[in-house]
Amino acid sequence: MEIKIDDLTGTGITNLIREHLLGMSLISPLESIHALNLDELRRPEITFWSVWEGNELLGCGALKELEPQHGEIKSMRTATKHQRKGVAKRMLDHIMEEAKRRGYYRLSLETGSTNAFEPAKRLYESFGFQYCNPFSDYKDDPNSVFMTKVL
Repeated sequence: MEIKIDDLTGTGITNLIREHLLGMSLISPLESIHALNLDELRRPEITFWSVWEGNELLGCGALKELEPQHGEIKSMRTATKHQRKGVAKRMLDHIMEEAKRRGYYRLSLETGSTNAFEPAKRLYESFGFQYCNPFSDYKDDPNSVFMTKVL
């Protein structure tokens, strides 16, 4: 698996982000969806990566700088046909290493609270993330859980 910084212009990645947003809209109320669209992912405080095997897009993930020593994981998504192949683990490991390289003290994330998000929560727990209160601009929401890890 090769991870590359992505400019979010390729057809494959734009389709994957659309799939991600559609998937969120099917399992979460609109007011509880915190996934970013393509324009939002292009903001300067966000670094976006795609995961490839040859010419095949496997998944993606992003790191948003909240403060000089605090980052947020965004847009973790594995292409449907590549789920359960270790793509998300590889992407999460990459994001954590980049956060450490940048000197971040803490890495946080928001994900859904329903059963559909259990695989994501188990993944983050396996990497040592712990549940926490809302951070940054997030508010308490019964459809969201918040997790953080000191690096």
